[in-house]
Amino acid sequence: MKTEKKKQKNYNLELIRTISFIMVIVIHVTNYFCRAFGKVSTGEYWFALIMDTFARVSVPSFFMLSGALLLGRDEPFEKNIRRTGRFIVVLLFWSLVYCVHNRVYMGTPCSLFELLYVPAEPHLWYLYAMIPIYVVLPFFQIMCRGMNRKLDLALCGIISVVVIVMYNMSMMNVEFFYDLPLIGDKVYTFYFFLGYFLYKYRTQEHISTKVLFAIFLVSNILNIILTASVSSWTGEHYERFLEYGCPLVILSGASFFALMLRIKNGQIRLKERTEKAVDTWCTCSFGIYLIHILFLDNYKKYIEPEAVSAYLAIPALTLVILMISFGCVYLIRQLPCGTRIT
Repeated sequence: MKTEKKKQKNYNLELIRTISFIMVIVIHVTNYFCRAFGKVSTGEYWFALIMDTFARVSVPSFFMLSGALLLGRDEPFEKNIRRTGRFIVVLLFWSLVYCVHNRVYMGTPCSLFELLYVPAEPHLWYLYAMIPIYVVLPFFQIMCRGMNRKLDLALCGIISVVVIVMYNMSMMNVEFFYDLPLIGDKVYTFYFFLGYFLYKYRTQEHISTKVLFAIFLVSNILNIILTASVSSWTGEHYERFLEYGCPLVILSGASFFALMLRIKNGQIRLKERTEKAVDTWCTCSFGIYLIHILFLDNYKKYIEPEAVSAYLAIPALTLVILMISFGCVYLIRQLPCGTRIT
């Protein structure tokens, strides 16, 4: 009897995942120092802002990864029900954890009723964004399988224009009434489709690697300069240019994703031991995202941003939180129901 051949993972995608979940922690750490504008030194603020800005590719990459891996699939409807159910269980469990954590340890109020529309902890917004996408995923999958290159490009162009218009109107405090049914009034579904298109046509791109790198670099530099300039002018850290709907963040995220897909011609091969290590890290990545705020909050409760130099605190805090989070998640996943909540 023939054994089923193990499906070969695309380690370009796994590398994107590995880098992205580390950079998510960088964002949350650097935010603490960026928002202390005026309390930390100018050099420390610039250091935190530079790291924060370049790390912003992580969240778009998570949505693009999901789109790249899921939109082209032909899978049973029941499988998507289980996938959505798992996310709901994770959301309920970690909302409860953070409700207890915030009320008992941090001393901040948390209403269970409000969890219907307000995350118990801000970083859980990701689950609130992904669950609706998963609900309609089977219909998106059928739609994408029935589209040709011309329709793919048309859809990509339309949703890109709409997202840019929505962002610019929000900057002018004007409400955008014409929400596109496919992506709604948020940018997250846009990234979901963008990842699918970038992955599907990864071997047919006509933009050179040098140009992609230039787009990535320039978009981030412009964002750093704009954010620092407005922050200096207003006297407080300005975050609107760092939002995921900002065209500069979109360009940075898309170019980063495309560049990572090109490493080793899109066929990264790892040694067996390295593969196992990467697989273990990636298996724990979602759990690390969920749990790491517990440890960051502990630091923020006792240490003010200006108390420790950002040059030291940001890399050290990122590394320590990452390792502690990984250790906790790895142990949790050894428990009978551990994999269901991480």
